[in-house]
Amino acid sequence: MAEYSAPTREMKFVLKDVIGISEISEIERFQDASEDIIDAVLEEAGKFCGEILSPLNVVGDREGATLTDDGVKPAPGFKEAYLAYAENGWTSVSGDVDYGGQGLPITLASAVYEFVDASNMAFSLCSMLTTGAVESIVAHGSEEQKNTYLKKMISGQWAGSMNLTESQAGTDVGALRTKAEPAADGSYRIRGQKIFITWGDHDMTENIIHLVLARTPGSPAGTRGISLFIVPKFLINDDGSLGARNDAKCVSLEHKLGIHGSPTCVMAFGEDDNCVGYMLGAENKGMAAMFTMMNNARLNVGIQGVACAERAWQMAVLYAQDRVQGVAIGATKPGPSAIIEHANVRRMLMTIKSTTEAARAITMLNAKALDLGEHHPDEQVRGKYKGLADLLTPMSKAYGSDMGVENSSLALQVHGGMGFIEETGIAQIFRDSRINPIYEGTNGVQAMDLVGRKLSMMGGKHWRALLDEITDFSTTLPTTDEFSSLTRNLAAAVTTTRDCAEWTLAQQGENMRSALAGSSPFLRLFSVTVGCYLLAKGALSARTRLDNDDQDTDFLAAKIITARFYAEQIVPQTIGLKDTIMAGDDLFFAIPTEHMI
Repeated sequence: MAEYSAPTREMKFVLKDVIGISEISEIERFQDASEDIIDAVLEEAGKFCGEILSPLNVVGDREGATLTDDGVKPAPGFKEAYLAYAENGWTSVSGDVDYGGQGLPITLASAVYEFVDASNMAFSLCSMLTTGAVESIVAHGSEEQKNTYLKKMISGQWAGSMNLTESQAGTDVGALRTKAEPAADGSYRIRGQKIFITWGDHDMTENIIHLVLARTPGSPAGTRGISLFIVPKFLINDDGSLGARNDAKCVSLEHKLGIHGSPTCVMAFGEDDNCVGYMLGAENKGMAAMFTMMNNARLNVGIQGVACAERAWQMAVLYAQDRVQGVAIGATKPGPSAIIEHANVRRMLMTIKSTTEAARAITMLNAKALDLGEHHPDEQVRGKYKGLADLLTPMSKAYGSDMGVENSSLALQVHGGMGFIEETGIAQIFRDSRINPIYEGTNGVQAMDLVGRKLSMMGGKHWRALLDEITDFSTTLPTTDEFSSLTRNLAAAVTTTRDCAEWTLAQQGENMRSALAGSSPFLRLFSVTVGCYLLAKGALSARTRLDNDDQDTDFLAAKIITARFYAEQIVPQTIGLKDTIMAGDDLFFAIPTEHMI
């Protein structure tokens, strides 16, 4: 299996030519994020991922993590790689400088995260959960909590985990039963069990800071009665040193389809009635505090999908170039052809390439919106980008993760029968990618969020502004044959998206179930429209650079071709979802439940 090669040139193009990261660098807080620094960070991250993390990917898959009497042990090589990862500063890229972080934009950290994830998705999840926990403590923690936890978590000395799911509750977090009883010293005693806890235990770091949702006595039913607690694996002494082991442990590991190198734990809290926790944020406001972590995770899961698609793309192209079979129609050379010369194989490869690039651009624009929504000095600009981030987060998570699955499946298909054989490696990418549409809120939940909440926010101001922006941009595209299909199909996608959004909004006042019935295809439609817009921006930049005698001709010409392929081959299929979106819910429930089998 070929090792991963980080697409640094591609990422630089997306950051600079497509989403305009320079707008972030102009903010005083991020003035150190110069073009030279961006280039250097991407180059070094790519090197580390290719040389250190990628070779461990298959090791994690085949040997996995194990549960011992002393706790969970990661796959061979993971602990040493993590120590090098932390020592090289990769855990602290976007961390607050007041707590030892580098203070670089989330956008740049997100680009680095794609490289880490593509090289070794199982490994990457540990730092992803830690980053999310850090975000929650920054947003909701007391000064004492920030001073206790942040520096060591940002440095990578300590890790973090997120503990929501319970077996009887699943996605319905409001049904959780874990309890938090107040103690005399102001702490709480936590008791309950959580399932599906990614990197819930390991020995790669000195401590693990669990964030745990639980109910205090007399709390309201449902999500209104949930609080969030900090539960350290090892208690922390007044001087900051580690104390006794807390009553929180992994009692079993899940046996999974993929990401075997990432321990997915069943966590037991308070089996001996002595699990100490500390409330994070206000009582009964745990969902708000946890959503700070989950929103971070949702973007990162979308990036995981893009990463799986990118690695699948690399493997499929290399295999298609090497595999010789049949004589391709239109071949100009005598004898058998490499399968990359066959039209249907080329269709699959171009589909993977174009949709991966579109999804990557969406996730990076999402990250930029988070940076500007939080840190731009102008309040109106902050409001605009906060609204854009709200809109893009379900798209990033769902479209990015869907493309990871669909494109790794296509890449497996390119491999033919060899793709079904584990030794070629593509099967692992397919298996690993399949979790992404499920965790951190299933993609159905993302569609419900987009349709049920995001469309109606501020009377639809944010999605209308985005579609208006795309329409205005389309008028700047060249009136040449090269751009004609791109301009035409982008306009059609905007019109269709606008029509479907207005119809869906109208349904909210009449039949919300009808709106939700079309929510998943609507999310796909909106995502493809935004993806086409961003690829068109890249194509326009590529044309401008070529016209100015930029010598990177092959790369830039491919940007235009890829955008045209997306507009001509992907967009028309998606526009056809309009009838599906507007069909309503009648047929969904026309067969009585008892007659479904």
